[in-house]
Amino acid sequence: MKIVKDCVAAFHYKLTNDKTEVIDHSEGQGPLYYIQGHGHIIPGLETLMLDKVVGDKFSADIEAVDAYGERKEEMVQIVPRSQFEEPDSLQPGMQFNVETDMGPMVLSISEVLEEEVKVDGNHPLAGERLHFDIEITEVRVATEEELTHGHVHGVGGHDH
Repeated sequence: MKIVKDCVAAFHYKLTNDKTEVIDHSEGQGPLYYIQGHGHIIPGLETLMLDKVVGDKFSADIEAVDAYGERKEEMVQIVPRSQFEEPDSLQPGMQFNVETDMGPMVLSISEVLEEEVKVDGNHPLAGERLHFDIEITEVRVATEEELTHGHVHGVGGHDH
């Protein structure tokens, strides 16, 4: 069976950046499951998954625009340290959720200054070309319940 819209597909992957540093991988964790055509994985990779079958192995270079988007400097802001519950424990790399006019957003602390904190709303991989090594391990028709709930159930998915 080929990967088409509304199929459940599973794949092992290794993700590297332009410096060939490993950013993420599925080794030892089991494959990643998703429903094709529902935006669960980055757009550039989802497009390349179409028509693949179990056993297919391939490499993919995904430009930033088709991955996590280009970096947007307007997503970087400086806020007073006093706005944080525990201002003395702040460290670069910490993430937290905030409510914005556009809905919930994850911010990362990029720099901690004396009185202020630089926060970044860009995805940590925004602006980066990504390189994937992929192996398709499973392809099946999604159940009506999976399509209704919007996620994979059972092995590799959610139980309910």
